[in-house]
Amino acid sequence: MRSVHMLIGVLLVSGAGAPAYKRVGRPGQATTGGNRGSIVESKRALPEDVSADSGNRLPLIRREALDDRGKKAYDAASSSRFASGWPQGAAEIRLHGTGLNIRWASAVGRQLTELAILTTAREMDQPYEWSLHEMEALSVGADPAVVDAVRNRKPTTGLGEKETIIIQIAREIFGTHKLSATSYASALKLFGQANLVDIVDLMGQYAGTATRLTAFNQHMPPQMKQFLPLPFSLPDDMHPDTRSRLPLVSSQNQNPQASPILYSRSLEPEGTGPGQLARHGAGLKSLEASVGRRLMDLAILVTAREYDEQFDWSINELAAQQDGLEPAIVEIVRERKPLSGLGEKEALIVEFGRELFGQHFVTAETYARALEVLGERDLVDFVALMAQHSSDDTVLIAFDQHLPAGQKPLLPDVKSGTR
Repeated sequence: MRSVHMLIGVLLVSGAGAPAYKRVGRPGQATTGGNRGSIVESKRALPEDVSADSGNRLPLIRREALDDRGKKAYDAASSSRFASGWPQGAAEIRLHGTGLNIRWASAVGRQLTELAILTTAREMDQPYEWSLHEMEALSVGADPAVVDAVRNRKPTTGLGEKETIIIQIAREIFGTHKLSATSYASALKLFGQANLVDIVDLMGQYAGTATRLTAFNQHMPPQMKQFLPLPFSLPDDMHPDTRSRLPLVSSQNQNPQASPILYSRSLEPEGTGPGQLARHGAGLKSLEASVGRRLMDLAILVTAREYDEQFDWSINELAAQQDGLEPAIVEIVRERKPLSGLGEKEALIVEFGRELFGQHFVTAETYARALEVLGERDLVDFVALMAQHSSDDTVLIAFDQHLPAGQKPLLPDVKSGTR
């Protein structure tokens, strides 16, 4: 059964086929050198639950304290072209996790990891992700009353402590773009540091998956019921064989003579899900060669703006300036101004992101224009880039990541000015 479970996991998570394009600062944008003991902005008072060493709610990661697996992860996170010699932001926070396959091997158990996925799908109004994981959650013993409370956004009164706090932190992260100190402390007490990092990281992974599914309007297969009530009607622009906006691309490894694995999600018609969507992209190196960093920076900024994420915005605004993104365009995104005067590609990227993250669906008209102007391959890769930053922003919000020492916040009036 473990191999069956892994197949299901690949279907629902592995849409992140493109490598991460992380822009976490460049030399001169953050404190460099050997002194990591004061990396947060020195002129601002930090909240009581934020470490002065790490700039977030977790203690500073030190390479020498990690096992071999952790050291490899640390080195990989430190090797970014724009890193300062150590991991920063979401990459550093993730190093505090267990290193296990969170969904399948977490000590918190399958019922709670599926609940974390469901709350993410609910907050992002993602019906495909919700419907498959509702079935999965119930199959591993989740309480139907808990599932119903999440589905219908009911109060958590009467639910278990752990279930309640998972629902609460997801509602805060995705609903208000801030996790309160009270909720964070409760979650930390219940789960411990490593397991809490894993739970939030899992939410981030599925926020990224939801981004892809929503962008390409992935519907359920016709023989399967859609269980999530939505505050809008799904657009109907989809291909009949894939039930999404992208045509069918068969897997090169698929054996049409092979029998489907019993109880696995491979019983679904070929062509649905994030794995299928990812087959249409070529990766972020291809995207950079095609459109350049300037437009990629714009997509990152749109995502950070929609998440109200100060760290992701401020670091990447500086990178965007160096890559030639015009201040007037940055201002339009920052202040959520009308798009009049923007070039066609720039306007489409901003509008696409605003619809995707703001209303949780992209209209058929906006999608059609984006497809015509950007082309299918580049559009898929732009969405992958937004999905990666959606995942990162989830983690940054939960652990209240602050800016490096001396870095001026460039996103205005975020979260009541607490950053």
